[in-house]
Amino acid sequence: MFAASFMVAVWAGMETGSAWTALGWAMLAMVILQVGYFGLVVALVYRRASKGTEASPAPAAANDLKPTGSV
Repeated sequence: MFAASFMVAVWAGMETGSAWTALGWAMLAMVILQVGYFGLVVALVYRRASKGTEASPAPAAANDLKPTGSV
């Protein structure tokens, strides 16, 4: 995120010649990157939660509290 914002600031500074404009573009780039990151995390959590409901039940032998055979 820092590298991308730095590159945007350098580019904006070279194009406009203004440090304030470069800072503004860098801040905008940081906000866009952070919003995208947050959206990706929400999508991953939502997808994992929806797949968790489709899990298969444990086999009956795993739930048997009275095992047969020698102990």
